This record gives sequence, structure tokens and C-alpha cells, in this order.
Amino acid sequence: MHRRRRTALLLSAAIAAAAPLLTACGNDAHPGAAAVVGGERITVSQLENRVNEVRAAQRAASTDQTQYQQVVAQSSALTRNTLNGMVLEKVLDQALKDVGVTVTRKEVQQYRSDLEENAGGAEALEVAYLQRYNVAPEQLEESLRSDVEVQKLSTALGADLNTPEGGTVFWQALSEASKKLDVDLNPRYGSWGVDQSGRVGLVEAKTPWLREVTGTGTQESA
Repeated sequence: MHRRRRTALLLSAAIAAAAPLLTACGNDAHPGAAAVVGGERITVSQLENRVNEVRAAQRAASTDQTQYQQVVAQSSALTRNTLNGMVLEKVLDQALKDVGVTVTRKEVQQYRSDLEENAGGAEALEVAYLQRYNVAPEQLEESLRSDVEVQKLSTALGADLNTPEGGTVFWQALSEASKKLDVDLNPRYGSWGVDQSGRVGLVEAKTPWLREVTGTGTQESA
């Protein structure tokens, strides 16, 4: 499962020196918004619901309160990371639209079936994604769809994600899509930016569904 996952998990939001794309939101124009992407609001409530789903799943998977608290400590940046992923999902959708690529439900189901077989069943896959990527079972389908989208986008771009050159092409497509969507981020969660290498994301945040950059040694933080 890990090798298949590496292809999809290209993006890293561990951006140490990013330039903000836009001024941040959270003002009277967008009350209650965690971010506005392409004119569409990601509300604070939607963000909190996702975070709560993960915490509930982590609690259910913990043997006791002590273990749960350890898990929480290890994923202390969950809210920012989750928002980063929610924005990047929309950026990825735009990038696919730009190259005329679509992803079908059948493709996602086949991908999930393959991963379940490799993981040892549906429950094992859910556990793996919760532990490794902080993806709750309720969010798994959407996360897997993003995996397939990354794979299809890289193919459409002719970008080999296992090479620096391919990564550059892929990041450039996402950078352009991000600019088109005019990402407007609530400053309480950080800044949305592009680093010197062209990587797009929430500054000093990480994504649960796009990690492990093709052997470049991206470090995880809690």
C-alpha cells in the first residue's frame, strides 16, 4: 500500500518561507469562514466537524485516556492541517478542470478495493489512514478520491512524481490553479502561500492526504 500511496502523496505544506498569495480573510466580508476558495466558503463549522470526526475516531481507537491524550499530542496541529487539506482539495479540483481530466466514482472504488486488499480488509485500511494520515473513516472516500485525482493529474501533465522535474511540473499546475481560485485564508489559521520551489500550501501546516514527497525527506511535525 505504501508504494501506491507515494505516487499520490506529493504535496507538502511544510513551507518555511512562503509568500502570501493574498491578504487574509476573516473580516466582515466573510463572517464565519475559515477560508474562501474560488468564491466558495469553507466555514469554521465545517472545519471543526472534520476535526471532531478525527478526534472521535482517535478516541474510539484508543485503549484508554492516556493513549488518547498521546495521540492528541502527536497531532496537535490537526485543525490547521485539516484546513490545509480542505483548501488543497479544491485547488486540485481546479487543476484537473484546467487539463480537462475527470475522476469517476468507479475509479475511486477500484482504487479503494485494491488498497483494502493490500491492507488486509476495509477496517484495516481505515485504521491505517487514521493512524498515518489523521483521516477519519467518514473522510476516507474523499481522501482516496484525492489520491486518484493526483495520479490522473500527474499522468495528464506527463509528470513523473518520482523525479524532481516531475514534481516541479505538478506543483506549477497547482500553483496556477491556486491563483485562479484566489484563496482567501482566515489569518487565525496562518497564511496561504507559495515557497521558492513553487509548493503551495498553508504556511507551517501539513496535509493529511498529501505527504511523503517522493524521497525528498519532508519532515512531519505534530
